[in-house]
Amino acid sequence: MKISEKFKHKKPLVSFEIFPPKVGYPIDTIYKTIDELNDLNPDFMSVTYGAGGSTKDRTVEISSYIKDNYDLSSIAHVTCINSTKREVEQTLKSLEEKGIENVMALRGDYPIDFNKKDLSNEDFKYSTDLIKFFKENSNLSVGAACYPEKHPESPDFESDLKYLKEKVDCGADFLVTQMFFDNELFYDFIDKTQSKNIKVPIIAGIMPILSKNQVKTVTKLTGNKLPNKFKRLLERYEHNPEALNEAGLSYAIGQIIDLLSWGVDGVHIYTMNKSETARSIMDSMKAIRGVLTDENK
Repeated sequence: MKISEKFKHKKPLVSFEIFPPKVGYPIDTIYKTIDELNDLNPDFMSVTYGAGGSTKDRTVEISSYIKDNYDLSSIAHVTCINSTKREVEQTLKSLEEKGIENVMALRGDYPIDFNKKDLSNEDFKYSTDLIKFFKENSNLSVGAACYPEKHPESPDFESDLKYLKEKVDCGADFLVTQMFFDNELFYDFIDKTQSKNIKVPIIAGIMPILSKNQVKTVTKLTGNKLPNKFKRLLERYEHNPEALNEAGLSYAIGQIIDLLSWGVDGVHIYTMNKSETARSIMDSMKAIRGVLTDENK
């Protein structure tokens, strides 16, 4: 089922993101994780790439596996900056052949030593190019990314909102945020999108931080701010990995419950392929999710 259609029947949606096994590992090593995540009754699963666009050939295959074996909506990530137009056309053909109805259209990270001059006039340079291509050449439901703290490459927030409006005007049906750790920044972001007449559903992306190294990696990649409450948590448990794991999970659960109570369109959990983490979150939010679902019937 198209995710854009799901929003017409149910809010909030809850979804999981997974990534394919690393190159060299059998693809079926992810199937047990998918099976365990499916038991938690998400509304859809998202399948991304490995770092730098690696494993992208497996994304469509895994998305198809989810749809066919669990009757569950899946969304395949597609990036354009490290793919030629011909490769994107082939990906679209594969998506349609396998009956996948949803795609996440992204520019993607620039490869190491990337030179924009190497792109031909036919190649896609921005996510808007990719969104427009899918809307003009398919019936796919198209998702796009957004950034509550602005994209790291944007010169300022106003420019970032301008680019986001272009994505929606090109046909993005819904948006999924980059992970964030301060809900107030997200709520302020929603106010700003509404002021720009951006009216598509916006799903909040949450990643449970379970280790000190994970914090360093995430903040380096995203440039996200850590609220003082979260910093104190890290400082208190930095030498106790087990306690930090539990505290990070509790923090994410608190974020999600607050978001659901506020009335968010959906929550997207970056699982890092850890089904036990997703289970802990879903168990904690079960009661409030049930109340909210009943209210929206």
